[in-house]
Amino acid sequence: MSFQAYLDAVEKKTGLTPRQLLELARERDFGPDSKAGPILEWLAQDYGLGRGHGMAMVHVIKNGASIDPKFVGTTGTHRDPKDHLWLDGVATKPEGY
Repeated sequence: MSFQAYLDAVEKKTGLTPRQLLELARERDFGPDSKAGPILEWLAQDYGLGRGHGMAMVHVIKNGASIDPKFVGTTGTHRDPKDHLWLDGVATKPEGY
């Protein structure tokens, strides 16, 4: 499953776009220096997200929408066609994500 597919699934499970969840995380003072554990706990308690989907959001909360180029255009498990993720929701996602 691509990284983007994880984020798309997060939206489906929560009803919130990744960007909306990112904003809610910032309101809770989660950011680049936050530990994954408290973020995962919040996402599980408030939104029912499991570890895999939660870790996708942890990455976005801590690192923004960029992903490591080693995953771009590969055939590996977490491959993606672009080096950045679409955070504004499935309904507005351009073709090619």
